[in-house]
Amino acid sequence: MTHINENEIACCVRNAVDRYLKDLEGEPPCPIYNMVIHSVEKPLIELAMQHANGNQTQAAALLGINRNTLRNKIKQLKIK
Repeated sequence: MTHINENEIACCVRNAVDRYLKDLEGEPPCPIYNMVIHSVEKPLIELAMQHANGNQTQAAALLGINRNTLRNKIKQLKIK
């Protein structure tokens, strides 16, 4: 079984944000925090739902969040 190293995820985020900031070339950035959270949250929930075969209770447990929170996020992020 392969485990994702948390430092690997942090490194990916760090590199992506660094590239984003360099690509701005003096233009003002959008709010970075919301951009990163939104970019990570949807695919994370989609993968958890896929891993749980669509079972929201199992996906919520995998994510470590309440099932109602997951349901709200699915609606908010328009996840099918």
